[in-house]
Amino acid sequence: MTKNTMTKNVAGNVDEQLWTDAFEKRSREGFEAALAPDVVLNASCLVKPIIGRDLVKVCMQTASTMYEHLTFFAQAKSEGRTWLEWKARTFSGLELAGVTVLEINAAGQITSIGIHHRPLEGLLKFSAELGRKAEGKIDASHFYQLPE
Repeated sequence: MTKNTMTKNVAGNVDEQLWTDAFEKRSREGFEAALAPDVVLNASCLVKPIIGRDLVKVCMQTASTMYEHLTFFAQAKSEGRTWLEWKARTFSGLELAGVTVLEINAAGQITSIGIHHRPLEGLLKFSAELGRKAEGKIDASHFYQLPE
């Protein structure tokens, strides 16, 4: 498997959707199609939120390239909200799991993203690695800095 492709990433009761498709394709354009212009990304791997489609799509596309394997395996929905449970392994060997909460407007665009990674040690390493990969594109103050 190359870093530019990922095997099918939905299982169980999870519907294929713009969000899961963008991860599968590791596509900035895919994330752009799914996001509202004023989308807000809150994540346990971020020190502070990232706001706006342009920065969020860069962050999400960068993060998607870090995964060797990511599977969305459970889903719940209510009006305007979707919860996706996932498990992943990064190319650097981190085993992660978590849940993503998507708030979706009437036009079908994501207005708010909450991504919650676990375990803590993997989360902190992931944040620092994401910050290094996003250097020059997203301000470093959004990411955890590993101690020297």
